[in-house]
Amino acid sequence: MTPARQALVRSLVASRGHVTADELAHEVAKDFPEVHLSTIYRTLDLLEEVGVVDHVHLGHGRAVYHLVGDTHRHLVCEICGTVIEVPEDTLDSFANELHSKWGFTLKGNHFALIGMCANCLDIKENPKK
Repeated sequence: MTPARQALVRSLVASRGHVTADELAHEVAKDFPEVHLSTIYRTLDLLEEVGVVDHVHLGHGRAVYHLVGDTHRHLVCEICGTVIEVPEDTLDSFANELHSKWGFTLKGNHFALIGMCANCLDIKENPKK
């Protein structure tokens, strides 16, 4: 693995969560300014192919990347953009129902459900508060 790719992996590990390709490119550029964003994307694709990295789309934003193994689900508020991470087992009954009714098995360790957070719902229902 090239030194620039090693720097990308170190940046991904250091992020301890979700990070965009642009954010990774910014970190890698500190030591390797010649590395282009296209190289970052190619490296992320390669790391995803070998099962080291995964990505998810949270709402309407760019894909965010994370190391495989950190399994959780996302609730994304379509109004304010708040992202709430919930443990994987929170949606087990939903996944089981999808499978039992339609034979559908969820793929991937990360996905996002889009809706409205409690705060935005409260503001919508009680605008004069």
